[in-house]
Amino acid sequence: MSVIDQEIEQGVHSFSSASEWVKPEDPVILQRLEWFQDQKLALMMHWGPYSQLGLVESWALSDDDGDWARNDIDWTDDSAEMKRSYIDLNKTFNPIRFRPDQWAKTAAEGGFKYLIFTTKHHDGFCMWDTHTTDYRITDKNTPFHTHRYADICKHVFDAFRKEGMAIAAYFSKADWHTPYYWAPGMDRGSQMWRGPSYDPQDYPWLWENFVQFTHEQIMELTTRYGRIDILWLDAGWVREGGRVKQDIRLGEAVKRARRIQPWLLAVDRTVGGPYENYVTPEQTIPDKPMTVPWESCITIGTSFSFGYEDRYKSARELVHILMEVVAKGGNLALNVGPQPDGRLPKGAVRSMKELGAWLKKYGEAVYGTRICAPYYTGSCAFTCNGAAVYCTYLYPDEDAPLSERLYLPYPERAAAVELVGVAGELEFGREGEGLSVRLPASELARKAPIAHVFRIRNN
Repeated sequence: MSVIDQEIEQGVHSFSSASEWVKPEDPVILQRLEWFQDQKLALMMHWGPYSQLGLVESWALSDDDGDWARNDIDWTDDSAEMKRSYIDLNKTFNPIRFRPDQWAKTAAEGGFKYLIFTTKHHDGFCMWDTHTTDYRITDKNTPFHTHRYADICKHVFDAFRKEGMAIAAYFSKADWHTPYYWAPGMDRGSQMWRGPSYDPQDYPWLWENFVQFTHEQIMELTTRYGRIDILWLDAGWVREGGRVKQDIRLGEAVKRARRIQPWLLAVDRTVGGPYENYVTPEQTIPDKPMTVPWESCITIGTSFSFGYEDRYKSARELVHILMEVVAKGGNLALNVGPQPDGRLPKGAVRSMKELGAWLKKYGEAVYGTRICAPYYTGSCAFTCNGAAVYCTYLYPDEDAPLSERLYLPYPERAAAVELVGVAGELEFGREGEGLSVRLPASELARKAPIAHVFRIRNN
C-alpha cells in the first residue's frame, strides 16, 4: 500500500504520530502553541458552490476516489458531464441569505474560541477576492459577486474577530482547477487521481508555475485579510515525498508570511516536520492521550459539507466528544456546513447553542486546562487547571440511573470535592483507588444531566 493510500480513506485523513511532531524553536511559536492549547473549541466550516448539491466537497472530481465520492451522483453516468456540472456550480452560487455577523454571534454563543474556514478546497474555488484566478467568489460569472458580502473570507474573518474569536484559514495545497496542477492535454481521461496530471520532475517549469501560484494565494490571505492566527493546510499528498514528489517549498511561503504575521501557526497536516505545528486527527479521537499539541476535526452532522437530510449530533453527544478530546490533551474543531442560501442549518444551530449553554456553566473544566491522570476512563474525563482537578462524570442518556454515591477513579489525595454550579463542599471518602462522593439530594430528583462536573481540590 502506498503512502498516499495509507494517508486518506474515503476522503478522511489519517494523522501524524506524536513521534513525527517537531517542536518549534521559535519562542513566539511556542508561546502561540500554549495559547492554542488553551482554546479547546473551534468552529470549522466547509462551504462553497458544492453546497448547492448537498454532496461531499470536491472529491467527486477525482476518478480514483469515485468509488465512494460519487455515491450520490444520480443525474448522470457520464463522469465528464458530471465534472462539467460540478465545475460550473460557481455560475449558480448565490447565497443571498448569508449573514456573517449572525454566524459569528451563533459561534460565540456556542462557546467557540476560534474559526477554521475553508478559503479554498481541492476543487480550487476561492472564497476570497483573489487576483490569481477567475474561479473565485467575486468573479462576474458568480452571481454573488455584486453582493455587499461578496468577498466572503473578508466578511467572515472580520465578523468573527469582532466577536473575539481567532482565525484559522483552511487552504488546500492541491488545486484541481488551475492548469498548473491538472494541466489540459495531460489529464488521464477517466483515471485522474488527486495529485497532478503530470510528474513535476518531468515538467519542472509547469510545476514552478504551480508553486508560485500557491505562494501568491497564501500571501494574499496572510497580507490582505487582517490577522490570521493559523494557516491550516490540507491535501497532505502535496509533499516532497509520496507517490509523486510535489515539493511546493512550503517553508519559503510560511517564512514570508511570518515576516508579516510572526505569530502564525502552520498546520501542514499529515506531513510531519517543522510546518505541522499541531497534529490533526479527522473524524476520530486518538486511543490514548497525546502530549503534543493536537486538534480533532469532527462533524456536527455526518459530513463536512452541507447535506439536505443530514442528522446533527445532540448537545449530549457533543459534550461527550469534547470532554474525551480535552481529557486526552486535544482541541476539538466541530464542523458545520452552511446551506447554499447562506444560513446555518437549524439543527446544527440548536446543538451549538445547547453546547454553549453547557460550557457557560462548566467551561472552567474545559478552557485553559491541561491533561492529568487518569485522563479518560469512558465515564469520567479528567482535566486540571492549577490546584483544581476536574472530573466530568458523563451520562449516556437522560434515563441513566442516578446514584446517591458516585465513584470517581481519582487515585490522588483530595482535600475537598465540590460540584460545579452547586454551593458548598460534598461529602466524600476514599474507596479503593478512587473517591466515593455523595450527590446532593437536589441532583437525584431529576433526569440524568449531560454530566456532573466535580472540582477536586488538593489543598
